[in-house]
Amino acid sequence: MTPSEPDIVRCRGVRGATTAEDDTREEILKAARQLLALMIRQNGVVPADVASAIFTTTVDLNAEFPALAARQLGWLDVPLLCAHELDVPGSLRRCIRVLLHWNTARPQHEIVHVYIKGATILRPDLSRLPPVDWDELEAWIEEELAAQAAHREERGR
Repeated sequence: MTPSEPDIVRCRGVRGATTAEDDTREEILKAARQLLALMIRQNGVVPADVASAIFTTTVDLNAEFPALAARQLGWLDVPLLCAHELDVPGSLRRCIRVLLHWNTARPQHEIVHVYIKGATILRPDLSRLPPVDWDELEAWIEEELAAQAAHREERGR
């Protein structure tokens, strides 16, 4: 018996980008967490289904690895890589980009790519999110961070 088309799991790319307010550890992690949280929520991503993720920053962001935000959200077993983007003259500054390799049965046209803050200019055709309630998103992130801390504490016992 062959699986029907909707049941076939493929590795899909999920793109996202955002901008950080400043080149500080706190701002880079905040921006990366917000971006990942929206990518997770818009697509229903579960860490166990993520094959890997590549994070890039423009050369003016170097105070922290943005992949740390994924670790903070519990992506402990996902291979992560950070790199710098090409420093193209006139390109968007303080930009964090993410490419998730996600195993899913979802067809490519249903993947929601997330471009927020100043990065919406990179792909206006893909910037189709409804307005973001940043306070609600931050509350969700805090819940996730607390759950991960509790999980780590429980595993440490």
